[in-house]
Amino acid sequence: MKTKKERSIVIIYLVLYLVAALTVALHQPLRDTFPSLCNPPDEHSRYMVPLYICQHGSLPAGFEEELFSEGCRWTYGFYTLLPYMIQGYAMRFVNLFTNSALVLLYTARLVNVLFGFLTAWMTLLIGKKLFASDRIRWLFCFLVTFLPQSLFLHTYVNPDSLCLLSAALMVYGMICGLREGFTWKPCVFLTVGIILCALSYYNAYGFIISSILVFTAGFLHKKEGRWQFLWKQFLGKGAMIAALVLLCISWSFIRNYLLYDGDFIGLTTKENFIKSFGIIRESYASQGKSLLSMLAGTTFFPKMAVSFIANYGSNTIYTWWMVYVFYLLLFATGIFGMIFCKEKISDEKSSSRKFFQINLLFCIVMPFFLTVRYSYTVDYQPQGRYLMPALIPLMYFICHGLEKLPVWNKITERQKSVIHIVIVAGIVLSLLITVFVTALPVYLENSVL
Repeated sequence: MKTKKERSIVIIYLVLYLVAALTVALHQPLRDTFPSLCNPPDEHSRYMVPLYICQHGSLPAGFEEELFSEGCRWTYGFYTLLPYMIQGYAMRFVNLFTNSALVLLYTARLVNVLFGFLTAWMTLLIGKKLFASDRIRWLFCFLVTFLPQSLFLHTYVNPDSLCLLSAALMVYGMICGLREGFTWKPCVFLTVGIILCALSYYNAYGFIISSILVFTAGFLHKKEGRWQFLWKQFLGKGAMIAALVLLCISWSFIRNYLLYDGDFIGLTTKENFIKSFGIIRESYASQGKSLLSMLAGTTFFPKMAVSFIANYGSNTIYTWWMVYVFYLLLFATGIFGMIFCKEKISDEKSSSRKFFQINLLFCIVMPFFLTVRYSYTVDYQPQGRYLMPALIPLMYFICHGLEKLPVWNKITERQKSVIHIVIVAGIVLSLLITVFVTALPVYLENSVL
């Protein structure tokens, strides 16, 4: 009976994702729609990259004129290209059967819908490993997948969607490795995750560092009261992972080095290219203002918090205020429980869990630090989508904090079920309101192309 119930929940979970994601992906416009600006942020510029790949069957350099979009005098060709390559070659295949501009756009978007579906599935696997309680496990899955802003990232052309999938793969690999040892299974997940992350989104590179640290710690064992490091196994499996990763990612950095005069990443070349058009991007740093003045004297944190929860279109479509209040209260309660409430576990499990949690915390801090740095030094953009690589670790801490609350262990199973149903219903209702009540009516007023 439990298996049948479990299957029903999985089906509902995945179908709800597809219905909501496809609704947004098939209705939001591509171009600027004044005055509503309900098109996804920068998608019209990003889309030029997979469109170029579709038309030419080759990768562009960031300088290509075809990548310029309307008045934008810089391109996304300088960034990591793997997400755009997958979209571009999928479009190229579809282009064998139709020349429809709309179908090609949908093809590119549906690649990210697929990435989101795979991320949702990986979240299921992660939840099973992290939480013994079915209630908390499903709460974790629903929070990760149905946070409105999380789902939004899987509906338009961007590298964030593949980045979230790569993070999920690495987290799952780390968990399996720490619990079961780094056999071939966790090594495969880590390898694939690192490759996809390295070629998708720089803000998520903290996961690569954490994967290396957790992998190394997995070969440290305590035997007869003494710690031993299994060097032979570590070097054998580590060399295999390193070789596969370098083999799969080195082409991108070598290509950047050759194209951009030694700039492996390409971002410095991009900024210089922007300046060559006489465009001056003023920032707090260039104006001599302090970092504190940006963080404390502006709406930086409120804007980031709101747009992390739900902010569709070009940061123009907001959902109901009750949705923001619901999530902020839920987040605050979970974080409070995580920080201030204790749990009883064995010393052996405690050290392993703390090490894992420290690494997940690092995966939250890293994108936050990079986002603040970019806003201060380059372009002031307090947007929650830049923090999305931290989604899975953050939701883990929130859910773990909720189950650590003393009140949770004092109430009856029936009361727990009621609370769980209310919270999950709030998550689903928040998503439905955001997609179908606030966003879709605006989309329907504008043409997709």
